[in-house]
Amino acid sequence: MSLYECVVIARQDIATTQVETLTDDLTNVLIGLGGQVSKREYWGLRNIAYRMKKNRKGHYVLLNIDAPSAAVKEMERQMSLNEDILRFQTVRVEELEEGPSAVMQSKNQRDERPRREDGDRPRREGGYGREGYGRGPRSTEGAEA
Repeated sequence: MSLYECVVIARQDIATTQVETLTDDLTNVLIGLGGQVSKREYWGLRNIAYRMKKNRKGHYVLLNIDAPSAAVKEMERQMSLNEDILRFQTVRVEELEEGPSAVMQSKNQRDERPRREDGDRPRREGGYGREGYGRGPRSTEGAEA
C-alpha cells in the first residue's frame, strides 16, 4: 500500500462537529476499501489566501493515509461531490511524518510564549522615525520669522 498526506479545506459556516463527522466519513471510505488513517489533525478555522466559493476562511484537516490507490481515488471522488468541501489536496509521500505537523508545532510555540505587558514593549529612540521625513522634530534654523 502507498502512503499519502491529504489536506482538506471545509466551508467556514459549518460547525466543528460537522467537520469531524465529515472526516469520519472519509476515514470510513478508506477503511472500507482496505486502507487506514494513521493520523488526523484538525488545524482549526484559518484564513484562506484568496476567496473560494465566497468563503474567506475554512476548516483545515490533515489526514495521514496508508491505503491502496483505488481507495484514495474513491475518497477524492466523494470529496469532489461534497458541497461542504472547498478544496482538497492529496500527495503521495515516501514516509509519514510522526508527531505533530509543522502547523501544529508553530501553533504550540505561539501558545508557550510569555505575554508582554504594556510597559515591557521596547521603545525606539529619536521620536517619530528618520530625520527629515514624516512628522519628526523640525529644525527652525534658517527660517525667517
